[in-house]
Order: sequence, then C-alpha cells, then structure tokens
Amino acid sequence: MIEKNNLSFENTEIAFRHSSNSDLKRAYWLFRVINVNFLVKIGPPITNWAIKIGLPIKGLIKATIFKHFCGGETIAECDKTIKNLNIGGVGTILDYSIEGEDDELVFDNTRDEIIRTIERAAVDKAVPITVFKVTGVARFSLLEKLDAKAQLSIAEQEEWEKVQARVLAICEKAHSVGIPVMIDAEESWIQQTIDMLALDMMHLYNAEKAIVYNTYQLYRHDKLASLKNDHAIAVKGGFILGAKLVRGAYMEKERKRAEEMGYLSPIQPDKRSSDKDYDAALDYCTDHIETLAFVAGTHNEESCRVLAELLDRKKIDHKNPHVYFSQLLGMSDNLSFNLANSNYNVAKYVPYGPIKAVLPYLFRRAQENTAIAGQMSRELSLIVKEVERRKIAR
Repeated sequence: MIEKNNLSFENTEIAFRHSSNSDLKRAYWLFRVINVNFLVKIGPPITNWAIKIGLPIKGLIKATIFKHFCGGETIAECDKTIKNLNIGGVGTILDYSIEGEDDELVFDNTRDEIIRTIERAAVDKAVPITVFKVTGVARFSLLEKLDAKAQLSIAEQEEWEKVQARVLAICEKAHSVGIPVMIDAEESWIQQTIDMLALDMMHLYNAEKAIVYNTYQLYRHDKLASLKNDHAIAVKGGFILGAKLVRGAYMEKERKRAEEMGYLSPIQPDKRSSDKDYDAALDYCTDHIETLAFVAGTHNEESCRVLAELLDRKKIDHKNPHVYFSQLLGMSDNLSFNLANSNYNVAKYVPYGPIKAVLPYLFRRAQENTAIAGQMSRELSLIVKEVERRKIAR
C-alpha cells in the first residue's frame, strides 16, 4: 500500500519520545561540549594518555559519551537500547566496533562476535540488518598491499586466505538465516580489495535476496559510476546488488594523503558535488528497486526528504524491503523517529564493544561531526526545543 507522505523533521516530541529527562539533559551537555572544536581536538590524546597511565576515567566515559553513542560493551548490554529503539519503530544494526588490530586471534574472535550479531538478528525482528568492517577481520597493511597489486609472500598469501575464509563464514551465516549483512567502506587505498570481496560474496549469496551489501562513499567523485557499474555486473550475473549509500567518513585523511603522495584526491571538490551525487544515487537506486536493494545512511535532512519523495513519486511502498533509512545511535533522532512514525524502514547503527577498543570510533564520530557545518548546532537546537517543551531545568 502506498501511503501519503506527511513527513516532518521538526516534531521533537516524536524524535525524543524514547528519551527520559535525564537522557535529554546528558545529551544537552554532551553536544555543548562537542560543539567546541578545541575540546574535540584535544580530547583523544588526553583520554588515551589518562587510560594509559591508569587514571580512573573509564567510568566517566561510560556514563557520558559512551552511553550516548553506544549500546554497551556486549550484545546483552545493548538489550535496553534495542528495545527502546523498537518502541519507536526503529530497528537496530549491531555494530561490533573493533578496528585497527593486527592479531590473528583477535580477528577470529571478531569474526565470531559478528556471527553472534547475525544469530541475534535471526531471532529478533528489532535487529533487521547487521554490519562489519573488513579491517575488523584483516590486517590493514595486508589489504593495502593487495590494493597496490604488490606481490604477497607465501605467509601473506596464507594470511589473505584466512581473511577470505572469515568474510565467507560471516556472509554464509547471514545467508543461512536470511539476515542482510553490510560491509562498511574504508580508506580508498584499501577499498578496491574490499569491493572485490563484497562483489564475490554477492555472487554467492544474493541470487534470491539481498544478503550482502557493499558501501559506496559518495563524497568520492568516482563512486556514483562504481555503483552503476556494479549494478550492471549484478544484473548480468543474476544477483541483486546490495548497496549502502553514505557520504563518507575519511575526508580529511584522504585529502592529506593525496597531497603528501602527489596524486589526485578521490574526494569531491566541494559539498555540493557530494550532495548531487548522493541524491543521484538515490534516484538511480529507486529506478532499479527490483534488482538493487539499498540502505540510505545519512544525517542529511534534505537527502532523507528527497528519498521519501522519490518513493512516493515512483509509487514504491514505504515498507519495501529493498529500502532502508539509517542513522547513528545518539544522532539525528528527529530523522530516525519521524521517518519511522511515517512508516518507513529505519534502523540505527548501535556500536558496542569494550570501551577502550571503541574509543577510536567515538573520537572519529565527534571529529567528523564537528567538521560538518551546522550538524552539532542542529542537534543541540532540537534538544533545546524538546527540553523547553518538557519544561526541564538545564
């Protein structure tokens, strides 16, 4: 059934219905701090130093920034968040946020934990999608060598075979229980290897249903073309392309590396170009909804509105399983909950894991979002609006 679009992103009562007064007060002070760029820049080195010398600040981190942006340290600790989101019609994407390791035992343990998220999703409709990063199960420098087409040693070849086996085990499990799994995008100098792995997995498991999704960072000037090319490969190969559409997460690092190494930056020349390609990707995906399933991972209000209007104009059901909106836990609740209230498919990323291991994720989130003009101010203004509506003392 096609529903009429009565979408508004200004309704803070719906946006924060799941948040207690104490949750709102914590968010208010947290976003005030994050809004100060200087504190966001000095926070990571000071925090890492404090943990290294044994200062008792883990409790403070867990009660503040970790509690706001993460579900817990284990899947079980995420239960409350999963249920809370589900009450508002929003699904959970359990994201075991371990990255940057270089130990084979850690990689095997991470594979097993990702499989546990899939097993949880298989018995809980509140967890409709799962996700993992290839660098969670593979050494970064190995992927870098593969992308550079460098010759692997015998030991490295064996290591690469173990990586492929881990990815295969994750995707095979997802296929066996019918739960989609997204492969996150990473830095451009390891992304080609990740893209090849993702397409290989889609060849194996996406014949009848979109199980494996690759991620397309549209702040790269080549990714709209990649999306279309991969879709052509999928149609020819007889499988459904799974695509997560994001703007991107490594802009500053990408530009710096390109400048230092003297090659053309893969990043779009400006935000307008990223926005144009992102919305063009939404248009393309909705044009090919039978053979292309996608997750629109965005905190951009205009892109959410564009997609909602595309679905209505093209008479695509709000609950079509090939279309999901997605945002991060602790951010853009005005998008997530108002979209869900209008009966769209919505799921939030819920990162979890040991506090020390998740810190890189938390710091990156804060730094990325202070770099997005107006994002933190927008979050804060919505929180203030709801605080005033509830007449809560700050």
